[in-house]
Amino acid sequence: MTDRKPCKVCNFTRQKSYGLAVPSLEELKAKGGEFLGFSCEDSVTVVLEDDGTIVEDDAYFLCLPINTKFMLLHAKESWSPLRRMDGGTAWMARESVVIDTDAVDTSHVEEPWWDLAQQLKQDLASVILMSEDDLQSLVDARSTELAFALGFQEKKAEDLQETLQRVLDRREEERQSKELLQLYLKAADREGGQGEPSQASLEGSGGEDAGDEVDSVSGFMTRTLMVLKGKTSPETRLSTADLQMVVSKGAEVMSEVLGWDSARTSALLQACEAQLAERLQQVQAVQSIRSDT
Repeated sequence: MTDRKPCKVCNFTRQKSYGLAVPSLEELKAKGGEFLGFSCEDSVTVVLEDDGTIVEDDAYFLCLPINTKFMLLHAKESWSPLRRMDGGTAWMARESVVIDTDAVDTSHVEEPWWDLAQQLKQDLASVILMSEDDLQSLVDARSTELAFALGFQEKKAEDLQETLQRVLDRREEERQSKELLQLYLKAADREGGQGEPSQASLEGSGGEDAGDEVDSVSGFMTRTLMVLKGKTSPETRLSTADLQMVVSKGAEVMSEVLGWDSARTSALLQACEAQLAERLQQVQAVQSIRSDT
């Protein structure tokens, strides 16, 4: 028997999961709780993730197979089974929790936007760094559920969604202005000989539904590559993390990834750098306002 048992831990929403190797149940609670962001003063209960069986002593812990997945619970959290719906997409039912705002039935199924809402709860300025898909998922969320996730009154959540929609609209306006300029330049180059360029030729062949798979060669998400290759003004559509990744790769690598010539690749990198700088300036401006107030 080895000194340490390889296993996995997750929180009660199953949104966070970590692998670790520990020699005992107490070490699992301590190290697993640290990974999941628990306070060292929290009382932690360990259960099996798949069926909720409580693990109370080292003898039972040590007899479990390696790579067993445990769920760590504290306070009023409780285990719930993983429910599958919508063609196999996993959702997690949350336990009802009492909050100070209007009473809300929190037995809702956890949505994909939940983690984004938690980011906003920590810092509203993080909206500047989100991709358009992220923003749209927050706009489409039910205001009552978003209010619960943020700890807001429902009216405040609705106001936030309206603000996020304005951010999306502004990005779309910027993109349409650039597309109009591209159409004009193409038409001028053709001098009326070949007719107007089609929208399809500008947008490329990328589909709307892109997967979350990571391309093994480039390291980019499939969705990110499709936006880069098939969308006009892709820099306005990407998250800040994606923009940073594009910039860090450099012109030579991105030229190979996208199959573009150096001029087109350099133009993309310049646009991504400008967009990244603009967003970071916006974040700094918000932080400056906060410090002044």
